[in-house]
Amino acid sequence: MNSKESNDNNVTVSFYKEELIPDLFGLYDKNLHRIESLLNVNLQGRGKNIFISGKDVFLAKEVLNDLYEQLKKGFDIGFEEVDASIRMNSEKNNGLKKVDEELSLIRTIKKTVRARTHSQNEYIKALNSSELTFGVGPAGTGKTFIPVAHAVELLEKDEVKKIILSRPAVEAGEKLGFLPGDLKDKVDPYLRPLYDALEDVLSFKKLEKYMEIGVIEIAPLAFMRGRTLSNAYIILDEAQNTNKMQMKMFLTRLGFNSRMVVTGDLTQIDLANNVGSGLSEALKVTNIIKDNVSQIHFNEKDVVRHPLVQKIVYAYENSEK
Repeated sequence: MNSKESNDNNVTVSFYKEELIPDLFGLYDKNLHRIESLLNVNLQGRGKNIFISGKDVFLAKEVLNDLYEQLKKGFDIGFEEVDASIRMNSEKNNGLKKVDEELSLIRTIKKTVRARTHSQNEYIKALNSSELTFGVGPAGTGKTFIPVAHAVELLEKDEVKKIILSRPAVEAGEKLGFLPGDLKDKVDPYLRPLYDALEDVLSFKKLEKYMEIGVIEIAPLAFMRGRTLSNAYIILDEAQNTNKMQMKMFLTRLGFNSRMVVTGDLTQIDLANNVGSGLSEALKVTNIIKDNVSQIHFNEKDVVRHPLVQKIVYAYENSEK
């Protein structure tokens, strides 16, 4: 690729692999239109060249170059990739992150997961290097999905023998006894988000088989008591709804050759007013432990769902200040 600056508000970018141009532009130029609408620029594609004019021409150039590099590596490009590239290059241009930061990948048989924010990139690096990782932040930041994908990757590589996913069933509470069915029927709806994450990175048949033979286990937090979990990848989701004793119990389940990930949102605590959050205390306690423990904190800029979700999270955070 090459670029030529004609004046402060006009840049020409050239791409030499012509076979990649249709995927870069997108069907009916949808990727270009997305960049135009988000960056307030005008993009005109002619052959191997794209002429950029308007407000954020240099950011648009960075985004196009980034997307082109992703295509060269064999990745597909769509709105999610365009939005992620704009997000990450905006931070880079503002001096918040390293320019040459290499994006981390999680590869499962079904899907390759890429970091879509710099915090997600740090998260994946932490998951690769730490035995205990905390992912804390608002909904839509990938704090649960990313470790689920990482767990499947390690399972497929035979680096762990089992995946255990858990949540504290706070919201079910006393109402569990009034719901129809056995315990699995009662708690499954509350654990549904964990199933959804698994289904995104595993085929249905393989997930069903792993669940049947116990390679993948999804259970309420109470089921962890009295167990030592070795050769396993253990994820505790919605950890802000644990009390201090529950969190201590969970963290001390870690066995040899295991990894543990704790995720939660400290702004979404459903505990009674007089009950302190175990996640909040655990972050303070483990912060002094430097070996094999990582803490990654996300904010509204890391939300990778619908753009409106990011605005809603930001509005709530401002209203609570």
